[in-house]
Amino acid sequence: MKIEHIGLWTADLEKMKEFYCDYFKATAGEKYYNQKSGFQSYFLSFADGARLEIMHREDVIKGSHRNEILGFAHLAISVGSKDIVDALTQKLVDAGYPLLSPCRVTGDGYYESVIGDPEGNRIEITI
Repeated sequence: MKIEHIGLWTADLEKMKEFYCDYFKATAGEKYYNQKSGFQSYFLSFADGARLEIMHREDVIKGSHRNEILGFAHLAISVGSKDIVDALTQKLVDAGYPLLSPCRVTGDGYYESVIGDPEGNRIEITI
């Protein structure tokens, strides 16, 4: 088995698409838009085959949908080496994204940093 994709409700669909494409080399599929429901989404594909579906719908953004909320706990993205973790973390910090946890070895043995994406979701950048 494998995870087919992870879904992320977002307030600004285009800004989030640019973030994941620019910094994590995701490739965006065509935008899906359901005019009846107002649902919009992109599937973002990563080089290893993983996919992230970023989604937007006004009733979720305004908090009026009882069963859906914005965001997720965190997303861990493996970039391949300590040097890349360090360089990408610095690039994101230089671009103004919040550093939530500096580059370090965690108690469970991961080398990682944690940054906030444009909507404050936690992104763990790991080896």
